[in-house]
Amino acid sequence: MPIIRLAMAQSNPVVGDLSGNVAGILNLTRKAAAGGANLVQFGEMSITGYPVEDLVTRESFVADSEKAVIELAKTLNQEGLGEVAVVVGAPSKAAAPNGWAIANNAAYVLHLGKVIATYSKHHLPNYSVFDEYRNFVPGNDDGYFELFGVRISIAICEDIWQAGGPVARIAANKTQLTLVLNGSPFEIDKDDRRLGLVRKLADNQKTAVAYVNLVGGQDDLVFDGDSLFVNSNGSLVARGQQFAEDIVLIDFDGTTGTLVSEHVNTKADDNWQVWNALVLGLRDYVKKNGFSSVVLGLSGGIDSAVVATIAADAIGGDNVFGVSMPSKYSSDHSKGDAAILAGNIDCHFETVTIEPMVQAFEANLELSGLASENLQARMRGVILMAMSNSAGHLTLTTGNKSELAVGYSTIYGDSVGGFAPIKDVQKTMVWQLARWRNSWAMENGETPPIPENSISKPPSAELRPGQTDQDSLPDYAELDAILDAYVEKRRGVAEIIASGFDATTVEKVVGLVDRAEWKRRQGAIGPKITDMAFGRDHRLPITNKYKG
Repeated sequence: MPIIRLAMAQSNPVVGDLSGNVAGILNLTRKAAAGGANLVQFGEMSITGYPVEDLVTRESFVADSEKAVIELAKTLNQEGLGEVAVVVGAPSKAAAPNGWAIANNAAYVLHLGKVIATYSKHHLPNYSVFDEYRNFVPGNDDGYFELFGVRISIAICEDIWQAGGPVARIAANKTQLTLVLNGSPFEIDKDDRRLGLVRKLADNQKTAVAYVNLVGGQDDLVFDGDSLFVNSNGSLVARGQQFAEDIVLIDFDGTTGTLVSEHVNTKADDNWQVWNALVLGLRDYVKKNGFSSVVLGLSGGIDSAVVATIAADAIGGDNVFGVSMPSKYSSDHSKGDAAILAGNIDCHFETVTIEPMVQAFEANLELSGLASENLQARMRGVILMAMSNSAGHLTLTTGNKSELAVGYSTIYGDSVGGFAPIKDVQKTMVWQLARWRNSWAMENGETPPIPENSISKPPSAELRPGQTDQDSLPDYAELDAILDAYVEKRRGVAEIIASGFDATTVEKVVGLVDRAEWKRRQGAIGPKITDMAFGRDHRLPITNKYKG
């Protein structure tokens, strides 16, 4: 007979919405209890949402969070759920010897209407990565507690990355079950790294491990769930869904965990994962910030087609407003491709010709060359922001990571917007995702959303006759390979050239990346899908003379 029926509960909290997050925890706990669970584990900072950033510097926020935990314990008891032990994450008040840290990153164990144990990491800083840790459990200096006859330890966040500290105590304590509370944002292939860490913890410390991750979008982060249960021999028992709230039920007999609910243990396709990360990131940004619709420019090109399709998947085509804004240089196929896309995803679509507006400016200003080209992009930006102001739409900007890297955009023009869904997606991956999304549609009996011509034609801003992106940039396959080496892998110029790239091309690309930092600092946020996303992970000095 199982001693514990554990429910690993993936919740989608909203940062700062204490009452809403508590309500979500209560709802998932009710469902878990209905499934026979007597222990329910949530992810890191599930009471407050995560990351809390500068909210952690407000004493009132920390006090209200602690109060919410205590009230949750009482409410569970009042609802007849007091016998169910619930583990949640929230800040706990801390001493501030350096005058800045007023909170620890904590896990609370709730049972019979009370907080029966607390685990705290040392200092909850006002940035995104935790570094220091220590272990506190009331009445137990060894760092574990017993529940239903099982010896249990708790680890939070990057505890499992550390060789010492609480992880080192787990084997010495003869811990039977380790609960890991995490808020681990999605990155490509990160699911493999997580599983490896959890297996290593289980095998090295001879403990079963329940790893519960948050799910949902928070600004530029996307938490993908994918919670894991691993037995003490390192064998994977179950994993939660990705990109959705979920409850995974495990029967634990004190030694071995057995899956109760049906869950797939296989790794999902990378394209599926990236697409769903982008969809969830956009959906939650729209929902959690009080928007109901989005507006974007539809040029007929691949970037706007992919962004529009992501938006339709996220919030429904009826809430997507696409605008074609042709100039005298816009080709018939671009205007036609935009209209076809709009029909395929069933979004709103209108055309606003920018030529009269451009002429009005040019009648009063002497503009030529790049200044004239940028004027067209800025007219489009003005139109989109006016529609946003008028109807309350969130404006989406459609730039990709390759363009962002080298500054291939017009500041206050095509870069305007409140959210950038493909900001962390290189151009070559944009094409890859478009082909994947069309194939997925065909496999599921749906109309492929993205016109084939948008995928196959040479990319162009169409700001002058016959223009293509490759007039100014290397071929995107070569450009992305150089950017991968310089931005993602942090290699120097000499090393990149030595690996086989043309020296002149490398020096040009690196120079463009370095000079474009001032643009990137002013750009919209967008979902992070790599470990080197502009704005969060990658920042260069704007004033910078280093050329190595």
